[in-house]
Amino acid sequence: MNDSISISIQNSPLFKELVSKRERFAWILSAIMLGLYAGFILLIAYGPHILGAKISPTSSITWGIPIGVGLILSAFVLTGIYVRRANGEFDDLNRAILKEAQQ
Repeated sequence: MNDSISISIQNSPLFKELVSKRERFAWILSAIMLGLYAGFILLIAYGPHILGAKISPTSSITWGIPIGVGLILSAFVLTGIYVRRANGEFDDLNRAILKEAQQ
C-alpha cells in the first residue's frame, strides 16, 4: 500500500468513525467483564457463605460452582458479541473505507 492510500484512509471520516465505534464498544465490553470479575472477587471476600452454600439441601454442589462457570461463560458470550459486531458492522465500514480509498 502506498503512502497516499494510507494517508487518505487515515483522513477518511469513515475510518475515524470505525476507530471510534470499535474502541468504544471494546471499552464497554471490557468494563462489563471487569465488573463481573470484580463482583465475583468481592463476593469471595465479603460473602463466602453464599458461595459455600449448597444449591439444595440434598446437593453436594455449592453456589460457587455455577457462579464461577457463569463467569467463565460470560467471557465467551461477550467475545461472541464482539465477533458478531466485528463481522457485521465493522467489516462493512472497513469495506467502505477500502472502496473509498481505491477511488
